[in-house]
Amino acid sequence: MKKTISILITLLSTSVLWSQNVDFKASNFKGKEGFKAAKEAVSKGNEYYDQGMEAVFNVSDYGLLFKKALIHFNDAQKFNPNNGELNFRIGVCHVNSSDPSLAIPYLKKAWELDPKADPFLQFYLGVAYQLEGKFDEAIKQYESFENNYRKADNYSKFSTKRIKECELAKKAYKKPERVWVDNISELNTSADEIAPSISTDGSELILSSNRKTNKTSNEVGEYDMDILSTSLRNGKWSYPKHISGAINTMDNEVSNTLSYDGTRMLLHRETKEGSDIYESHLKGANWTDPEKMSSMISSTKANEKYGCYNDDGYKVYFTRDNDNRSNGMDIMFSSVQSKIRKDFKAATMVSTCNSKFNEGPIYMSVDGDLMYFASEGHGSLGGYDIFVSEKKQGQWTEPVNLGYPINTVYDDFFFSPTANGKYAYIASNRSGGKGGFDIYKITFWGEPKEPAIDIEDYLLASVAMPLKDNQIESTVDVNKKSLTVFKGNTLDAISRKAVEASIEITDNSSGKIIETFTSNSATGKFIITLNSGRNYGIAVKAPGYLFHSENFDIPMGSADNLVDKTIELKNIAVGSKIALRNIFFDVGKATLRSESNAELERLVKLMKDVPGLKIEISGHTDDTGSALVNDKLSQDRAEAVMNYLAGKGISAGRMTAKGYGSSRPVSMLKTTEGRQMNRRTEFEILSN
Repeated sequence: MKKTISILITLLSTSVLWSQNVDFKASNFKGKEGFKAAKEAVSKGNEYYDQGMEAVFNVSDYGLLFKKALIHFNDAQKFNPNNGELNFRIGVCHVNSSDPSLAIPYLKKAWELDPKADPFLQFYLGVAYQLEGKFDEAIKQYESFENNYRKADNYSKFSTKRIKECELAKKAYKKPERVWVDNISELNTSADEIAPSISTDGSELILSSNRKTNKTSNEVGEYDMDILSTSLRNGKWSYPKHISGAINTMDNEVSNTLSYDGTRMLLHRETKEGSDIYESHLKGANWTDPEKMSSMISSTKANEKYGCYNDDGYKVYFTRDNDNRSNGMDIMFSSVQSKIRKDFKAATMVSTCNSKFNEGPIYMSVDGDLMYFASEGHGSLGGYDIFVSEKKQGQWTEPVNLGYPINTVYDDFFFSPTANGKYAYIASNRSGGKGGFDIYKITFWGEPKEPAIDIEDYLLASVAMPLKDNQIESTVDVNKKSLTVFKGNTLDAISRKAVEASIEITDNSSGKIIETFTSNSATGKFIITLNSGRNYGIAVKAPGYLFHSENFDIPMGSADNLVDKTIELKNIAVGSKIALRNIFFDVGKATLRSESNAELERLVKLMKDVPGLKIEISGHTDDTGSALVNDKLSQDRAEAVMNYLAGKGISAGRMTAKGYGSSRPVSMLKTTEGRQMNRRTEFEILSN
């Protein structure tokens, strides 16, 4: 019995010692090395901490201040882990990081060690409970803080805001929206992944990340933000790679939004001088070196972030911190005065969408009637939340919170929906991710359906799939207009290589040209959104190719549809040579194999579509074997192709056949690959 009591006394005394506050006094650490270094670490950390807290109070950007403080605080924590004030300050540093859940144990320990460690301890203990979803406990701490903290600095505006967040979150969590929120694991790492921007057809995604690279890390051991891209293939996103072109530098580059045709991108670049918005253009496979936007947008006296095109591309929305306001970043816009000169007007504030706290990334719907944006104010559930405002009679309405689980008590921002409104992509640092900010996919269920509906709709909805067919589905009414995504490629009809072409879309009912654009030179790809219920004409032009035109209907009711079209252009330029890489012969013979038919039929069609076309069909071999044998084999193969065309009704007078053997190599490599390239059939246009 005595032994049991002794053990209990030992355990109780150990518990008391663990929970006892240990001040940074020399008398508490007799005979211990490192006290002086720990004391200095606390002092250095406090310098950054105090600057960070001043920025928080002024609703301004605190940058790396809390991260710098945390490095020194952690050094001191190793020496003395039982100081209430130090635990509190470490917790506050984590609250103001991309991984705020790390703050919870430190703030709770600070309260256990010394409830009077800091005047703000009850406020931040409330933050810890709020992050855990314990809203009633959080409200008690905030209210107690308000009763005990009576200074004239008006910090109560933050506790009042927090209490409102908890009240709203209690209601929102009890009545979640009809959505799924899934972490896209293949895109995320323990670093931060933010700024998702989805292409109109849902097949390409651009994002930003500070994951480890071969660059040098900064003073807090982090890497700069770079812009990455990924593609959706068979329901899975590819591993994100650095975007091609001269965009990423040693500074922070953060993608903002893509234009609806995918050929322009707004981004902001953060340097020592501040933050400005830039624009880059997709030229072929590469993005151009970004150019800083007009001084009306990227000013010299303020920081700008999160640029976004409106629906016609001639107005840019963005956020700016204003020195004369302590409201953080505000939403503004600037319009082009002249579409020829592309000069912008002075920026105007969007008053109904700005709060007394920071506004964040912006996204405009395809029809321009909805603005999605992130905000720390308005009716946030905690941190940044995503809101939507609707344009009515030229004015933006009061923002509406998108609700839980899209929004949580953590930071949820960036909102990039697919054109059909079924999916959206966000960045969030909510608990349960891979660390820091992760990319999440939102799947909208739509309005409640009859019980007889096939449950397959719901099962399929959680799989990342782009809009891929013409089926009309009843989903959330995100777009106010009935829109169709018209995408495609412009290709050479024979070689199947991409052709950069000028494309004109006409509304045939009015005769009005509604869009003129150019397909991508590297891929031939183009994307545009069109209103349903109309007949359209498409005209495609490219130097050296036949003019292509056709018309197509998009019936009314074809909401959020997809038209995917490959446009084959016929090359008629005199002197053009095209290698027919998909024509195959038996080994050492001139016998055409059946796999050649598709390529041969495309050539037949070209000859019939352009009756004046005259061509030379040529055969080529590699340099192995006898030159005489190669010359004859190449001649026989050229004649075999000519005979096939003649058998399809093409006049023999429009064709000549010539075998060149190995005399005209296209590769000088003495390798298997080089010889394969030299073995080919070509046709050259002699006249048109």
